[in-house]
Amino acid sequence: MTERPTRMRRKMFERAAELAIVDEALEQLGGARTPTGTGTGTGTGGALLAFSGPAGLGKTTLLAEVRRRALARDCTLLAARGGEQEQTQPFHVARQLIQPHLAGRSEEELHAALGSWYSIVGPALGLCAPEQGAPPDPQGLRDGLDWVLTHLTVQRAPVALVLDDAHWADPESLSWLAAFAPRAEHLPLLLVVAYRPEELPAHAEAFRTLPGRAGHRPLALAPLTEAAVSGLVRETVGDHADDAFCREAWAVTTGNPFEAVELTARIRDKGLDPTSASAPLLRDLAAAQRGSGLVARFERLGPSTVRFGWACAVLGTAIPQELAARVAGLGPEEAAGATVRLREARILSGPGEEPYAGLEFVHPLIATALYRAIPDALRVALHGQAAVAVVDAGLGSSAAARHLLETHPENDPWVVRTLRAAAAENLRAGAPEAARRQLARALREPPDFDERAAVLYELGCASLLTEPANTVNHLRAALAEPFDDPALRQGIVIRLAQVLAHSDRLAEASDALAREIPHTRDVRARLRLQSEQFMWDAFDAVEPDSPARSRRLTRLADRLTGRDLTERYVIGLRAWDACLRGEPVDVALHHAVRALGTEFSWAHEDRGFEVPVLAAMVHMYADRPGRAEELFEAGTAEFERHGWRGAHLSFAYSLRAYIRYRRGRLAEAEELARAGLRLAERVGRGTPVHWYAIAILATTLLARGRVDEAWELAREHAFGESFPAAVVFPDSQTVYAELLLARGQTKAAAAELEAVDRRLSPRGIRNPSWCPWQLHLARAVAAEEPVRARALAADAIRRARAFGAPSGVGQALRVAAEVAAPGERTGLLRESVELLSASPAGYELACALAALGTELGDAELLARAVETGRECGADGLVASLGGAPGDGVWADGLTEEEHRVAQLAVRDDPAARGRERELSAVCRKLGTDRPGLAEALEAHARDR
Repeated sequence: MTERPTRMRRKMFERAAELAIVDEALEQLGGARTPTGTGTGTGTGGALLAFSGPAGLGKTTLLAEVRRRALARDCTLLAARGGEQEQTQPFHVARQLIQPHLAGRSEEELHAALGSWYSIVGPALGLCAPEQGAPPDPQGLRDGLDWVLTHLTVQRAPVALVLDDAHWADPESLSWLAAFAPRAEHLPLLLVVAYRPEELPAHAEAFRTLPGRAGHRPLALAPLTEAAVSGLVRETVGDHADDAFCREAWAVTTGNPFEAVELTARIRDKGLDPTSASAPLLRDLAAAQRGSGLVARFERLGPSTVRFGWACAVLGTAIPQELAARVAGLGPEEAAGATVRLREARILSGPGEEPYAGLEFVHPLIATALYRAIPDALRVALHGQAAVAVVDAGLGSSAAARHLLETHPENDPWVVRTLRAAAAENLRAGAPEAARRQLARALREPPDFDERAAVLYELGCASLLTEPANTVNHLRAALAEPFDDPALRQGIVIRLAQVLAHSDRLAEASDALAREIPHTRDVRARLRLQSEQFMWDAFDAVEPDSPARSRRLTRLADRLTGRDLTERYVIGLRAWDACLRGEPVDVALHHAVRALGTEFSWAHEDRGFEVPVLAAMVHMYADRPGRAEELFEAGTAEFERHGWRGAHLSFAYSLRAYIRYRRGRLAEAEELARAGLRLAERVGRGTPVHWYAIAILATTLLARGRVDEAWELAREHAFGESFPAAVVFPDSQTVYAELLLARGQTKAAAAELEAVDRRLSPRGIRNPSWCPWQLHLARAVAAEEPVRARALAADAIRRARAFGAPSGVGQALRVAAEVAAPGERTGLLRESVELLSASPAGYELACALAALGTELGDAELLARAVETGRECGADGLVASLGGAPGDGVWADGLTEEEHRVAQLAVRDDPAARGRERELSAVCRKLGTDRPGLAEALEAHARDR
């Protein structure tokens, strides 16, 4: 049936099939609890079960029985339910599920339980206050919640997670659980949800489509048959109820279990004779259980009881009686009397047993009907009283904010303060959408005259990830406000430039900063704005006067000492500019080292991570890839500590992949690039991070000889149909031209590369170590314009020598040999091999060895090329030389793919998500558990 859990259990009718599926899933889950609280692991796996149906069809009663059966089998129970009134309170459901199992622990114990996720998920779960600093991104927070739930499941297996009224769960919790749901089958976890299909939001579509145990789709509950309703009536009022009476009971309730239960209770309470003569009375009795009939019955309970019931409807679920009394304006005795009357009228139940503490409505239909029956003005007033009451009760500004969202603006400074405090709390807890709603409401209050700009700024910050266009509007509106706070103004301008740049509007970002710089009196503040403008100009692919900007940057940076972060950012930009323009490598490295100093954080709250990335990449282009990787490892660790597992982590993986590619470690580069792409897909296609991921993966696949796969990747992601306004590396258009060249489309490739020339040359970007467009263009035109091809290659060699990185010079010499006259090739290739042998560019060395060995017909050089290519993972090159690529089997018996999955899992890499079965197969192959797996991998990594 559908009543909320009480101490009395009613017989269930016509749910045997659903309960059989539940029992099967629990049986498969298996595993009894040990005295220490850990599972024995005897089960074979978890499952997802979803029950759907309109209101009143018995979902809640069915889930109550699921909970009872799970506890009877010694499962750890995690239970929650969505609430119609709590949907705007972020992580409301997540807290119900997890908080009871962690609450009450000391801070030290929580640190031990949550590990490195403490500061990320702790605030979201209400276990600790948010720390100062940049908040986690939503994806990082979801990853943290994944870890916590997975860890809790493994520690307390078997686990049953039961979510009722999922359609009313808050968006933050529901989107997380919907994404987590597929993992249930790989854990000792039975995940059961119930929802109304017509009200399930779009971000929870997974619950409609994911198959559960044995391929079952969500199970739609059917109304009760006439026989079931007859059985229910006779169970309640006696076996003497005649058929006509029972048939009418079924007809007036249409087989709805909730209405049938309520009707039989009313029959019993009124002492109605269950005969055909009484059957006509049933329709009026049934009407009194729903809609206006229910409200009329409720209102007859008396003014104080009505007011108490309305207060409960406003508060939602798990209602503390004392809090409801305060909202209703009743004393303790009046509240106690009202509670008794509402229980007797079958409107309220509780305080219930776990998992729902406090007072509850017998059914959500009752709560909805009573809430909607509250007169509009009174409902608004009750929400206002509830907001004050929850703050006074110590429940915090976030709990009050959901009530303030329902009130009318009244120019109340307390409302603005409370909403701003709630928004700050939610933003730092990883719920920017909730913060946005709260600040938008604060803006309508409205804030005081001198507070409006600050609220608009905070609103812009909260909307940054979800609504960049609105963020721009909010920040521009903030700048238009009359206020006298230089620090706030600087923050607004910097954030405005940031969101414009990340929206591929780099010229507008630079203009916003340029307009502000002349009016900034403080020298240090002005330098900060200049550093931001230099950065976005450096990324603008169509910057109108790049050489002039470069000269200004050089003059400024060369006189700075690096005494603070702003100066070091300027110096870092100078290092990158030197790299792009092809100044001597020692100059670029000198400034990069100055910028880095002893410590250079990648995760400052009010700074981008772009300049630390650029300083690290200078080291890569300067043939210091080891140092570049050290910097990226430190930056990646910072991102993960802050819960930045969206765009930030994708950039880190993709660029680390590019470093591995430049080092000639192609298999590792592909692994990292695919992980970066998976993260980029979660951020969204068409974003800068997506461009990086596609370009780097395509470049790596080409080097591995998988041209068709690289082309399909480009087609799938519309790579080459347009190019970003931002400078990315490797240059996207150049990579696309490489793809065309690899497919033999030389004319199309030449057209793209000539466009690259027109774009980069006016900007003074001349370093072929950064973008070898000249070398690719030389190859593209060699057949029809050999003289031009040789001139292009010669100019690329000159520029590469001016920069001075051996890998860049070696690559230029190798390509020049391809287009050179026959008598010149050997000399070019010998020097190329010599330089590349002294560089970290293993793949380029393999290519040069292959070219020289082929030119000379030298079997020893060719064998060396095969061996070098095999070590790099350049399977296409190896195959072209007649060698067999490595069979991919390691000394421990794992294949290359198995080893890759195992490495990802050991690192807790997001790329291993959903591949637990493969990891289990690897464990069985090694004869070890997961910790042992880590040890084995470390050992044979050393052997390798």
